[in-house]
Amino acid sequence: MKFFIHYLKHLLLLSFAAVMSSTGYADTVNISASLATPVIQAGKTQTAFLKVGLTGFSMPTQRERSASNLAIVIDKSGSMSGDRIERAKEAAIMAIESLGVNDIVSVIAFDHRVEVVAPASKVLDKMLITQAIKNIQVGGSTGLFAGVSKGAFEVRKFLDKTRVNRVILLSDGQANAGPSSPAELGQLGNMLAREGISVSTIGLGTGYNEDLMTQLATYSDGNHFFVANSRDLAQVFQKEFGDVGAVVAQDVELSVRLKRGVKPLRVLGREGEITNGVVHLRMNQLSSQQEKYALLEVEVPPGKAGENVDIATVEVAYLNMQSKNKDKLTRSVALGFADSPELVAKSVDKKVMVSAVQQIANENSKQALQLRDQGKVTEAKKLMEINAAYLSSNARSLGSDDAPTPELEAQAVETKNQAIQIESKDSRQWNILRKGMRAEQYKIEKQQK
Repeated sequence: MKFFIHYLKHLLLLSFAAVMSSTGYADTVNISASLATPVIQAGKTQTAFLKVGLTGFSMPTQRERSASNLAIVIDKSGSMSGDRIERAKEAAIMAIESLGVNDIVSVIAFDHRVEVVAPASKVLDKMLITQAIKNIQVGGSTGLFAGVSKGAFEVRKFLDKTRVNRVILLSDGQANAGPSSPAELGQLGNMLAREGISVSTIGLGTGYNEDLMTQLATYSDGNHFFVANSRDLAQVFQKEFGDVGAVVAQDVELSVRLKRGVKPLRVLGREGEITNGVVHLRMNQLSSQQEKYALLEVEVPPGKAGENVDIATVEVAYLNMQSKNKDKLTRSVALGFADSPELVAKSVDKKVMVSAVQQIANENSKQALQLRDQGKVTEAKKLMEINAAYLSSNARSLGSDDAPTPELEAQAVETKNQAIQIESKDSRQWNILRKGMRAEQYKIEKQQK
């Protein structure tokens, strides 16, 4: 019992430190650092999952929302003709109407050339911007790289860390003019992220390259949406602009320093760098009441029963969009050892374990997609079936007495359906499924709202 009392005291001290870390009257991001198995079997080397969670504070009123600096980048290539370009214009105009006079916006349209429809400026004359959007005409091929680059150029005119700096890209086609590979667009996203600019991508219909669009969003920590029908564009734009206005923290830097021979094995979901036992991660933005997290799998050396030790220190720094100050917080992570399997089982943090299961299943889903792309349909289907069973089993074991864990159960049902459809020989049906899978994988990976 001694190490449980020690562990409880440790948690109380962490809670007290969290309260005392607040500066002034400004709200702060809630930081948690927890192990899925805070007590493990003594006497042997084993792995554990460490979750570092950041939850954005509530915004009291709409007037408190973060000022934005946005570039709306619209594909106007030939394939966008008809209903698609009209719906895109309507959605963009609706988004403009939601902005305030302190927000900055620019509108870019591209085919194989790039046109600055409305240069970056404060939203003082909405009618002028709206009319410029209405005048967009379609034609030409798809120079996606150039369109995003020009959007970033306009954002840079008013680049300010106290604003939400974002490029919002809408395209329905393959990039076929200029740099066009997922790797090249990923590099662009990575470069923009380092400048404090995120890129959200909206793929319309079944003709766009989902790997390219998700790479661009991944490396800049933006959002990604698959919109099968242009009628849904307005709703997606509403979600995206709601996310922009709700940002409470930017330029988030996270370091996990492992101790006592603990070895980092992998970072699940997010991109991270591991150097000399220290894991470094970045998150561009965090929204109000949104949880984003980093999940690490680590190897823990043997310990003695009854022993309780600190195994990691977590350091988080971010720009508070309410106070405009840089907040810094530190957390310690403790681990206990026991001989009793019952004590080990009783200590499991189900919330952290659910996150670990989601991310592991998501990695399996991505592997199945790769197998399907290689023509290994049977192997892909088998892996998806195993994945569905893994999710269902954990949904039951991590749920309550009378109900499975909802998020794992929903993921299991979706995975079962995908296992059935993944062997489809209908290229159009497979194209739709693939885009849906990539969008869902991205949502889970990045904890997109």
